[in-house]
Amino acid sequence: MSDRPTRRDLLRPVQLLGVAFACALFAGGVTFVTTGGFQSGPGTGVATLPLTAIVAGVTFIVVLLGLSLLLLAVDPAQVSTPLDRPVLHDPDDAEDASADHSPSGSEPNGAASRRAESDRDAPKPPEPGADDQRP
Repeated sequence: MSDRPTRRDLLRPVQLLGVAFACALFAGGVTFVTTGGFQSGPGTGVATLPLTAIVAGVTFIVVLLGLSLLLLAVDPAQVSTPLDRPVLHDPDDAEDASADHSPSGSEPNGAASRRAESDRDAPKPPEPGADDQRP
């Protein structure tokens, strides 16, 4: 068996809750500090704790929902496959990069061939005087 972790191992619900909780703590801490939670005096820090709790709660919910929606985009058939390549790497790019080298070197890989293909597929303008001919 491979020593590489599977996607299921990497994306456990406890870890998702931990990430959301860490984001909520950070947002709550920033809110507490910026609203003057550590200041003393009359009228300071009255609404600091309720505002901090609201911001932390909203951040927790938004991060948790965002991560769970991103997990819905993962193909279930690929969840149990081991990670043997970078996740954001497109396997077709490796084949295209080796086949599409620009001869001039000033354009990115494949830019000249893509432009040539788009020029070839573009509709050709009608020849001048073609409309004047009648049978």
